Amino acid sequence: MKRFEEIPHTADWSFRAFGKDRRELFENAAFAIFSLEGASSGKTEISRTIDVIGIDYESLLVNWLTELLWFQESHHETYHRFQIESLSPTLLRAQVFGAAMTQLNKVIKAVTYHNLKIEQTAEGWQAIVVVDV
Repeated sequence: MKRFEEIPHTADWSFRAFGKDRRELFENAAFAIFSLEGASSGKTEISRTIDVIGIDYESLLVNWLTELLWFQESHHETYHRFQIESLSPTLLRAQVFGAAMTQLNKVIKAVTYHNLKIEQTAEGWQAIVVVDV
């Protein structure tokens, strides 16, 4: 199963993330935002624990991706591996792995609720996400 695919959008970036379950879906959505930015990083790997809350899976996904972008901005890091430790409709806990950022090709400014959709398919789960660049 592919991790994500970019979807054409007139002004911003949009992508569809995939996963066999919701945990993998959330991990692949995180992978997508850092892949789309085209960030480069140093060699020394760091890990961080991230806790996020929401009122449902959709708000949790937006809050998760927003928190990752905040960590990127505040710590000047980029992330390439994500391990969701626990996930419910209102709480996510994850370990993220990355390194100091050396280059960023395009900055994602925000994750939006525009066209946001999480759904179960015959192959697993998918989410459509639009980000502001």
